[in-house]
Amino acid sequence: MTYSQTLDWMFAQLPIYQNKGKSAFNGKLDNIKLFSKALGSPEQQFKSIHVAGTNGKGSSSHMLASILQEAGYKVGLYTSPHLKDFRERIRINGSKIPENAVISFVKDNMSFFKDHKLSFFEMTVAMAFKYFANEEVDIAIIEVGLGGRLDSTNIITPEISLITNIGLDHTDLLGDTLEKIAAEKAGIIKEGVSVVVSEYQTETAPIFNTMAALKNAPIIFADSISVKTYKTSLLGNYQQKNIKGVVAVLQQLKEFVINDKAIEKGLLRVVENTGLMGRWQQLQDQPKVICDTAHNKEGLSLTIEQLNQQTYKSLFIVLGVVKDKDLDAILPLFPKNAKYFFCCPKIERGLNAAELKAKASSFLLQGDAYSSVKEALKKAKSLAKKEDLIYVGGSTFVVAEIV
Repeated sequence: MTYSQTLDWMFAQLPIYQNKGKSAFNGKLDNIKLFSKALGSPEQQFKSIHVAGTNGKGSSSHMLASILQEAGYKVGLYTSPHLKDFRERIRINGSKIPENAVISFVKDNMSFFKDHKLSFFEMTVAMAFKYFANEEVDIAIIEVGLGGRLDSTNIITPEISLITNIGLDHTDLLGDTLEKIAAEKAGIIKEGVSVVVSEYQTETAPIFNTMAALKNAPIIFADSISVKTYKTSLLGNYQQKNIKGVVAVLQQLKEFVINDKAIEKGLLRVVENTGLMGRWQQLQDQPKVICDTAHNKEGLSLTIEQLNQQTYKSLFIVLGVVKDKDLDAILPLFPKNAKYFFCCPKIERGLNAAELKAKASSFLLQGDAYSSVKEALKKAKSLAKKEDLIYVGGSTFVVAEIV
């Protein structure tokens, strides 16, 4: 198969959470353990940092990778989902896994995939681990896909674990309270392995403290320690919270030499070093167009706060969401003085634009529904003047269509 045929097979044959939602969630580690063993347990052949959380885990993972790169190490980076190309999920020092490596991995393991009905995510995680082992990375940053306890990445024993902000997201799978969700995220805490928690939250701190005590794992709450203020190329104000957690992790990371210069350069070159997209990313000027992948109450509240600090004459918002989103929680966050362009991302889970428009109108958010994300953005651009601002967001998959 060609690269494109290989991807078509992966997406068509195997459940993938970002498209199907709950039906794609496996909820156990048996398959990934079995497959990993068949591959020679690649996850045991490199050092790693495990990153979980609701908001900030992607940015934090990219920051860690960038800093370690600047410190001179060969760094693997596994993240999800991708925005444009599947290979964004698996990188070494910013370079995406080659197409032929994806093709050969699927071809070589096709019979195992079919016999054991592996999920898309299980297959992808194993591909990353095998690639990092083959390429002999010094360390890999492994971002949890969903939850933590039963996530396919949770077969690693990392040097240190990082848990970022906890919010109400994927409540149908992880639980409907912050405490329940925190318990799932806390599942990445390993026996005797230090864990850094980026942000002290009253509801979740006792959960993390209890699990850390059970696992004899030293625990550090990053906002309780003194960290100098660093600048970063990532423009969101919310990144300062992520930086604290990242620096705390690096302070605890043994056997790696990371000086302050590497931290400074790494934080300033995150996008350049890792290819990260969609975090308060400015796409053009006059009119200014900004996109952000924030998609739950906690993430969006910080993003909207920053949006409200911007200077503009008129505000245009291109908004799309997925079906399982709690609209009663997120729509009240959006400004009522904006003109809205409602749309639906091109995935099975996308919420119909007309439905979103109807729901939004009950929160006094006014605008029209459009046939696609690109059509909505095109209309917003045609109406916006040079001094206006266009914000695009509501879902990772909305942003993916325009970056």
